[in-house]
Amino acid sequence: MNTKLVMFVCGMLVAASAWAGPYDTDTFKTKSNKEVVITFIKHGSLMLTYGGKHIQIDPVSQYADYATFPKADVILITHEHPDHLDLKAIQTITKNTTELIANEASQKKIGKGKVVKNGDKATILGTVTLEAVPAYNTTPERKMYHPRYRDNGYVLTFDGLRIYIAGDTEDIPELKNLKNINVAFLPVNQPYTMTVEQAANAAKMFSPKVLYPYHYSTTVIEGLKNELKCNTEIEVRIRQMQ
Repeated sequence: MNTKLVMFVCGMLVAASAWAGPYDTDTFKTKSNKEVVITFIKHGSLMLTYGGKHIQIDPVSQYADYATFPKADVILITHEHPDHLDLKAIQTITKNTTELIANEASQKKIGKGKVVKNGDKATILGTVTLEAVPAYNTTPERKMYHPRYRDNGYVLTFDGLRIYIAGDTEDIPELKNLKNINVAFLPVNQPYTMTVEQAANAAKMFSPKVLYPYHYSTTVIEGLKNELKCNTEIEVRIRQMQ
């Protein structure tokens, strides 16, 4: 993908361009015209780059050769399932100064890092605010996958640009508490996270400017665009996250 697209989102310039590696990237501008580059890896794995620093989210060796990536300044883990927490990938991208942040169960499995729980806030990279938010199943037969209070989603604020990474969750009522989200990632696959209809409902609860479905496996994800194209200003962007 070598094309470059430019548009405005909530008064901020947004550019979509290709990363030098074999992954698509989108670049968003903050209120001070700084760049946040999102690299779409696969499944629930993402990399965010800001001010020359790299944040890796749920890195898993099954989905990428992390030896080809720059070392991470911050690693965020949403929960301990092997498609989100991989010790080999973490070791590969860790340097002496890497900050590791995770939910409690993941921190215990890794054996190091800072624990954040639902409702906690922290500062990373000196100026970026991190908020840990709930992520869990509500459908009775799915509650054993992601019980309430255990796992995290994360809201990252980069100089006014707010990015929500949901982790594994359904359309939980706490989504109504999310405010001023510019970019959101919602998981859409069965039986572990949301149906397309649930993802559409989730998005309507907090109205992000740009929505990326991720963690979608074999879901026919184009249906999410149809669910949201009427009576909503949410832009759905589909990237290769299978």
